[in-house]
Amino acid sequence: MKILLVGEYNSSHKTLKKGLVTLGHEVTVVSMGDGFKKRSGDVNFRLPFGSGFPNFMKRVIYKVFKVDLVSQSVRRQFYKKKEVFQNNDIVQLISENPFYCVPKIEEELLDFIFRHNTNVFLLSCGTDHISVSYSYARKARYSILTPYFQNKGNKKDYAAITKYLSPGYTKLHNFIYKNLSGIIASDLDYHIPLQGNKKYLGMVPNPIDLKEIDYISLPNTDTIVIFHGINTENYFKKGNYLFEEALALIEKQYQARVKIITVRSVPYDEYIKAYDQAHILLDQVFAYDQGFNALEGMAKGKVVFTGAEQEWLDYYGLEADTVAINALPEAEKIAEKLAMLIEQPEKIQLISKNARQFIEEHHDHLSVAKQYFEKWTSVI
Repeated sequence: MKILLVGEYNSSHKTLKKGLVTLGHEVTVVSMGDGFKKRSGDVNFRLPFGSGFPNFMKRVIYKVFKVDLVSQSVRRQFYKKKEVFQNNDIVQLISENPFYCVPKIEEELLDFIFRHNTNVFLLSCGTDHISVSYSYARKARYSILTPYFQNKGNKKDYAAITKYLSPGYTKLHNFIYKNLSGIIASDLDYHIPLQGNKKYLGMVPNPIDLKEIDYISLPNTDTIVIFHGINTENYFKKGNYLFEEALALIEKQYQARVKIITVRSVPYDEYIKAYDQAHILLDQVFAYDQGFNALEGMAKGKVVFTGAEQEWLDYYGLEADTVAINALPEAEKIAEKLAMLIEQPEKIQLISKNARQFIEEHHDHLSVAKQYFEKWTSVI
């Protein structure tokens, strides 16, 4: 089949493509770059006015004339490449805002896709109207909006999340859902809010290409290396401030026994290499399941502090803190789990091996590609 994957978060669509191609399909990935991570696809869009004076002028023009120059640029690029967005057997959108345009132009581009392709699906693997509404209603014990409710940072820090509750994005959401053939979730953080949705086809785990990620045996050493990668734009959403508080406690207590490495907003290729020698990877706090970065770290054999809540344990039939460490939204509790690993380094070795085995069993990209194809073809 001819399959079009629109948008990229980390390398989820790019990795899914590898599995689908192995299964004999013709696949094209459209990428907007995924911000500073600089992810490329088969068809790449350029997002201008990203910094400096051009960014300032973009904001002034939008404020005065309500014209978004980035959206206008993406619109022009889209129509120059419009043949890519026609006559596909299956199209999957990675979010409700895959082109990063303002709602009016986003709807125009998506309308073109809906009119020229019969089977269009949505992958819920990032913030969207349903997941944000669920979080805003405080239906979960905690969520990416917990720091928002606790007045951490300012409204600008959460604008990329709360925009999905605005009238424009709500209208865009309704338009997309009216035209979709089905919805798939990538993990439990998006699976749970979609329960009972008539178009929901179920969860398919994120794909990981294990041939590209070697398991790294962790060295037995008196010094435990802890890696903390910060995405400045998601500082509060990911709970990085809690990790920093926990690390301050650990450094005070175990200064001679730990080495802490912190990086900020580095491109993906640098990021994934930067933690090769680390024993422990601090990923995110406000999650029930793992995202792509955590999964890649687990594939390398890192002990990852991330979402590993009871719902995840129940889903996969696991015991707590045996495959990944559940990072609870309290700095003291994070520090306690770090201290436990420092005091009992043999647990690091065991969790490392379990983590790699878990990825092999549940996230292999070929197995995941088969699951996607089964979900798609079940309704077309």
